[in-house]
This record gives sequence, structure tokens and C-alpha cells, in this order.
Amino acid sequence: MKRVAALSALALIAGCGVSSASPDVGTPFAGGVGKTVEVRVTSGQRFSLSVPDNDSVGDDWEVATKPDPGVAAFVSEEYAGDPDSKGPGSGGTGYYVYTAKNPGTTSVVLYNCWRCGPAKTPKDDFDRAHSGDATFHIIVT
Repeated sequence: MKRVAALSALALIAGCGVSSASPDVGTPFAGGVGKTVEVRVTSGQRFSLSVPDNDSVGDDWEVATKPDPGVAAFVSEEYAGDPDSKGPGSGGTGYYVYTAKNPGTTSVVLYNCWRCGPAKTPKDDFDRAHSGDATFHIIVT
């Protein structure tokens, strides 16, 4: 019996037999650089603002304008790799997860500074062309 318990403990430590749960991103609303998306949700609903995301090619998304916290409350930032892609560096989707609070309207702006590095400023015209805002207008009923 001790051996079974020891092997079970070892499997847990090694990560064997433990399922990794996917985060609850709620209802996703897809945006991207240069896009404006209307998000209609109800009080208490979990939802996410999603953007194509691939750090390996230079994507660097961040929240540039936060929502009114009385209308939408930030929960988490999540990432899911593209299930159809092959190999590392193939990208996926970034999710900014929120919970709808009270009826009202607010906006969130996500900014992608493509290949900007620590300076947070695009280096040339090519990088500027891939950088920009994804705007989400949130309406809670």
C-alpha cells in the first residue's frame, strides 16, 4: 500500500495523470489591430476580448485604456495556442477576460506594439503598420 501511495505522489509531482484545465474565458469577442468591436453582454456574464497573439513574431499586446470598473471588472489575461498549428512559434489567441457588472457602457482599448521591445515605440514604418489599437465598446444590460 505504501508503494502505491508513493507512486501516486510521484505521478502528481511529475505531472502525470493530472489534467490541465482550460481557463474560463467566457464569451469571446474577436478584435485586432485597426478593428472596433461592439460587445453586448448582461450583468454577471463572463466575457473576453480576444486578439491574435504571437510573441515569437513580435506581438506585444497590453491594455491601453481600462474599462469603468463599475461596468466591467478585469478577471485575467489568458493565452491559447492555435490547435491547428504545427510546432513552436505558430501563435494563438490572447484573451482579456472580464465580468460584466452593472448596466452601462464603457470601452477597452488593447494596443499591440509590434516588435517594439522595451522602448514601446515602433522602430520603422513596417513595425508601425503592424502596431495599433483594437477597440472594444462594451454595453452591459
